[in-house]
Amino acid sequence: MSFQSSFNPHSEQAAQRREAMLARIAHLRALEDRAAQASAKSRPVFDKRGQLLPRERIGLLLDPGAPFLPLCSLAGFLQDTKDPDKSVPGGGVVAGIGFINGVRCMVVASDSGIEAGAIQPRGLEKILRVQAIALEQKLPFVHLVESAGANLTKYQVEGFVLGGALFRNLARLSAAGLPVITVQHGSGTAGGAYMPGLSDVVIMVRGRSRAFLAGPPLLMAATGEVATEEELGGAEMHTGVSGLGEYLAEDDREALGIARQVVGQLGWVAWAPTPTHPQGGREPEYPGASSLPPPLGEGRGGGSPRQPLHEAEDLLSLMPQHHREPVDMREVLLRITDASDILEFKPLYGAATVCVQARIGGHAVGLISNNGPIDVAGANKATHFIQWMCQLGHPIVYLQNTTGYMVGKESEQAGMIKHGSKMIQAVTNATVPQITIQCGASFGAGNYGMCGRGYAPRFLFSWPNARTAVMGGEQAARTMRIVAEAGMARKGLPTDTPEVKAQMQAQFDQIVHVFESQADAFHTSGLVLDDGVIDPRDTRAVLSFCLDTCAEAAARQPRPMQFGVARM
Repeated sequence: MSFQSSFNPHSEQAAQRREAMLARIAHLRALEDRAAQASAKSRPVFDKRGQLLPRERIGLLLDPGAPFLPLCSLAGFLQDTKDPDKSVPGGGVVAGIGFINGVRCMVVASDSGIEAGAIQPRGLEKILRVQAIALEQKLPFVHLVESAGANLTKYQVEGFVLGGALFRNLARLSAAGLPVITVQHGSGTAGGAYMPGLSDVVIMVRGRSRAFLAGPPLLMAATGEVATEEELGGAEMHTGVSGLGEYLAEDDREALGIARQVVGQLGWVAWAPTPTHPQGGREPEYPGASSLPPPLGEGRGGGSPRQPLHEAEDLLSLMPQHHREPVDMREVLLRITDASDILEFKPLYGAATVCVQARIGGHAVGLISNNGPIDVAGANKATHFIQWMCQLGHPIVYLQNTTGYMVGKESEQAGMIKHGSKMIQAVTNATVPQITIQCGASFGAGNYGMCGRGYAPRFLFSWPNARTAVMGGEQAARTMRIVAEAGMARKGLPTDTPEVKAQMQAQFDQIVHVFESQADAFHTSGLVLDDGVIDPRDTRAVLSFCLDTCAEAAARQPRPMQFGVARM
């Protein structure tokens, strides 16, 4: 039984949905561009010092025209300020997966054009997340460092304590046999000095690199000793005296060239990327950073991938603005799978839960999505399907679009709790890579059963319209109103006076506002609850890239050690 598309992209409803989605994408691009522009304001200072801006450094480091997957580009949005017009996303860090001399690497750069690269709270979470990805996906970790360290004017003790994990992860990467390569473009003070200290190879720039546990002001305040920056931690001192640096470069360009040589000498088998702009595909864009290569290309995998039979442009028009409007997620599947060829698993059983086998970028995968709440039959079907994919060794892709598990007397009596728990157990213990795309609603335990962030998918991305919450805002507000009214009734208090009604309505509106604002994809991405917000049209390219990365990790055999490489 094959599913045939019945979607009309020329309908009035489709046009309205497309317009709404394009508006969200434009907002996303504007936010990402805001960070690039904020960093670029420092260009006169960088030019005077003979330095490159952070995004220019990444552009020179990476292979020209090769795919690049940005990660967590909205980190910190609405965390530095609650004013959406002033908040600068990114967390003070630029990060992503790209190719250096043909080798797939995790690349992280201090955005030193913003607050001198000082580490922001969500920026720390972003670094920890990409370090975790590098460790799981067996990627070399290349770090372009120029950071003022912790921002002492915004000091929080938890940032200092939890920030230690950043250095712990560098040690774990090295011990796992994953090279840690640092280009020290500028300062690394106090904790920041341990970034080169815990690297396997360090490249420094004459006259610009600095690394010391205590800079001249702190040294004088603590001990009274007077010393210059070069004496304490300059590039020449560290490459010629202390041994902290291996290579001394004359400027940023030479340092990046050396970094490319170091990666080229790793001797790792390159997983050559396919062309960035596949025939018939949409030319991807990297927002706000023209010096970077385009982000994504068609995947490789186990076969020669064929383009979907339906246009990716349709993905702009498929999703409703509100989760209460139904959508058949099989329409989405037809637009991201090779040749739009899908084999639906148990199509007549638990029909609101959609399970299919297909290929994406040549990779055989299982896909699970939702055409409504997850009921008992749907949970059982998904559990069966997950175990089936684990037996086959096929990665699982979750396309979230659910208001949660079914509630009600009939559902409870049918054992919804135990059957939903079986699905959660299957997701938790799956032995194959799992990747999640939040396409629409992600409410309640449905977020868990569909491999939300708490279940450690290899990658998790959101569409701009996605909503994440324990429940819908109005549902939460009505629940609280019923509870409040019941409590007043027990106390014998009136519930129908104008004053009480006005108070109840104000509480209702406040709860709706809180839930709806926090459910927004840009807000959750700002909290680093996903790996980035993506244009729906790029979903196939993103999945192909991630599946390539997972396949390469499975094939790669690094040389782990008991300890990381110690600096000598």
